[in-house]
Amino acid sequence: MIAVNLLNSFYYLVTLILNDAAMLNTLCLQSVSCIRGGKTLFSNLNLKIKSGTILRISGDNGSGKSSLLRILCGLLAPQSGEVIWGDQAINKDRDQFHSELIYLGHIPALKADFTALENLISLALLGGQVITAKEALQALTTAGLADQAHRVVRTLSQGQKQRIALARLRLPQPKPLWILDEPFNALDQKSNQLLQSLLVEHVQHDGIVALSSHQTLSMYDDPQVVRLEL
Repeated sequence: MIAVNLLNSFYYLVTLILNDAAMLNTLCLQSVSCIRGGKTLFSNLNLKIKSGTILRISGDNGSGKSSLLRILCGLLAPQSGEVIWGDQAINKDRDQFHSELIYLGHIPALKADFTALENLISLALLGGQVITAKEALQALTTAGLADQAHRVVRTLSQGQKQRIALARLRLPQPKPLWILDEPFNALDQKSNQLLQSLLVEHVQHDGIVALSSHQTLSMYDDPQVVRLEL
């Protein structure tokens, strides 16, 4: 009987810990406004993005999609309002916040004279993630880039460069928050479908994805996808 009670107490404690972790993985916008070049892109924006959610940001060119993503990851300060991760504003402990996210801009941040493998290791390190060459090669292989792993990036196509940057999402111990600016750009149909599957899988494991895209994608029919129109 004592053993059963101890076991029940253990399961209860584990449940509390998991629930607390899920609550912490929440990204909130509180009265966020953005002005760029004297133009108000959006104002008084309030939004809560819970774990297990894909936020799709859409809108016309110049509507503020990229600006909002940069505000979400702390690279751009809002004109007013604040972004909350878990239980505190993201500017309270930037290092901790950045250690829990991956941000990919609409142009792959790759070094032209590095190989695909070297770029992926470098990108991970800049994001506070130390990986081995074996782990980087596995991520590239899963992304269909095994044959390009040791080629310098300037010799690769735009689609291959995009897939190298996206390979960060396939590294071990994935970070909970992914912020992606037009991640489907330059991808062929197969790579497009693989990325959609990866994003859905990430939120099924209580991750959060915030992305912009002008494309019509099959995953938008998933109930885990929330749309924000700017």
